[in-house]
Amino acid sequence: MSEKKEDVRFGRFGTVSFTKTMRVNDFIDHLEKGKVMFTHCKTCGANFFPPRADCSGCLSSDMDWREVSGTGKLVSYSQLQYAPVGFEADVPYSIAMLDYGDFQIFGRFGNDLDPAEVKIGMPMATVANTLSNGQLNFVFNKA
Repeated sequence: MSEKKEDVRFGRFGTVSFTKTMRVNDFIDHLEKGKVMFTHCKTCGANFFPPRADCSGCLSSDMDWREVSGTGKLVSYSQLQYAPVGFEADVPYSIAMLDYGDFQIFGRFGNDLDPAEVKIGMPMATVANTLSNGQLNFVFNKA
């Protein structure tokens, strides 16, 4: 009898990964292919980012993966001077919220983005990113 291998793909997400397993581990496979994905409930039509395996609205598990595409509108951002444990080497860095209409995404600005150019309401794109340590995440860049 073969042992069931633990699926720890989510451990590849982010600067510091506090969670190795999730029911949405396919998110990592998509990032590896350069795609940022959200989940869509096929029962009630709700969209979720970060992705969820179950709908919080109708409680269905009939979910579909969809790609974050096009541009979102910058709703809010802040430049951090202090960071939580594991992120100390990253400061200063900026966190932000993009609105894609049917869902919002919270994340970080890409390193190539000059904070002096940032304006509320500006169009931005969400893109897959590989960190210097090989971990995966996503960032916001100017559209």
